[in-house]
Amino acid sequence: MPVSRTYCADAGTPASLRPPCAARVRTRRLLPFAVATALLALTATTGVAAAAPGPGGKDAPGSGGKDAPGLQEVMFVGNNWDGTADVIKSKGSFEKLGRINVVPDKEERLREIYANPIKLAAFLIIRNGPGEGHDQLVDDMYSTPDGSAMVVSRPSFADVVSIDVGTGELNWRFPVSGFRSDHMAVSPDGRRVAVSASTSNTVHVLDIETGKEAGNFKTGDKPHENVFANGGKHLWNMSIGDVQTDTDDPWLDWTKGDRKITVVDAETFEEVKVIDMRERLDAFGRKDFSDAVRPVAFTPDESKLYFQVSFFNGFFEYDVAADKITREKVLPKNPDTSEDRTTWVNDSRHHGMSMSPEGDKLCIAGTMDDYATVVDRETLEEGPVVTASKPYWATVSGDGKSCVISEAGSDQVSAIDFATGEKTVSVPVGDHPQRVRIAHVPEDWTSPAARD
Repeated sequence: MPVSRTYCADAGTPASLRPPCAARVRTRRLLPFAVATALLALTATTGVAAAAPGPGGKDAPGSGGKDAPGLQEVMFVGNNWDGTADVIKSKGSFEKLGRINVVPDKEERLREIYANPIKLAAFLIIRNGPGEGHDQLVDDMYSTPDGSAMVVSRPSFADVVSIDVGTGELNWRFPVSGFRSDHMAVSPDGRRVAVSASTSNTVHVLDIETGKEAGNFKTGDKPHENVFANGGKHLWNMSIGDVQTDTDDPWLDWTKGDRKITVVDAETFEEVKVIDMRERLDAFGRKDFSDAVRPVAFTPDESKLYFQVSFFNGFFEYDVAADKITREKVLPKNPDTSEDRTTWVNDSRHHGMSMSPEGDKLCIAGTMDDYATVVDRETLEEGPVVTASKPYWATVSGDGKSCVISEAGSDQVSAIDFATGEKTVSVPVGDHPQRVRIAHVPEDWTSPAARD
């Protein structure tokens, strides 16, 4: 069930830099593979740029704290193609409270990119690869502990920035190594934020107030999801390998790169262990499955890890102590979804999962199958299939009663009741919402004047 919409660069882009209007369709490979590969090889030769959720599925409590005086708990919704973040209530009506422009420096960044042939090549690859023909202007977001700023990763601009939620102005900017920033995670105390630099196989850990780098570590190919665990003592990173190639048949899985889970000490950034899911999947009898670990969710006690992999309409259960996969859940396929894997966005089939605070329910975003569903963790029985348009992420509401999904195909977020598995409310947001995070802003917060 494809969604098609005309999309043009907004008025904030200099006229000389605006690309032609593109159709918003489910396709990801708009450059010939050989050209993209050559450009990526070129960009990989450049050096490192100089600096300028809780385990159970809900965002880490350090993003302000529910009882912090003078703050209100909200949700940030990142509108990836729009370059904005909507601020909505974290529960109940999920009413929209305002919007923040996360690319106030857009013209400056574009001038910088277009003046550098190597940066421009990488920028266009992102647009025509993971961006599906659009610039990726916001991936992930968290609030600072005092609720005064939003920290945002911006893939197409290869950076992380802090934006004052009151004025809309930049506090600091950190260019990541390589040419693309991706998923982030905030430490339980809210003081540090980890960001994946996907083209340099690096995770940077930054001071959330100053943007200064506390440290970094190397990962497998294309680091993606980050999760703080063990009370913030450890940081887990999942690398997903190449997801923009057409070598999607199972027998070509080896071409996708070195994919693994890297666990490091969150203070020293020394490697604690590496988990190769290829070996665990083979032992479980799934040699034909991809080992690219996508979104994950820990149980509250961190004894089990649930994870999605590329091309799979379902998920696996991994026993952390036993170091083995223990169960598999296959979820329904949408008969209207093409079985041609090369049409699935960034090798996804299902992308997005969260766990109820009690650890008894999992919420799954069936991205390419256009639905979401709540799964009983004990029995692995799914509840009602809730129709949704390209659901791209799943998180937990502030009161823990609902799973909140982003519907990238219909520009809305929706809440699904964990108890009944039914959709309760949908709220319109900006263009192509993806990440949704619990956050905090001042009690009397309103949108910056520039966005009124």
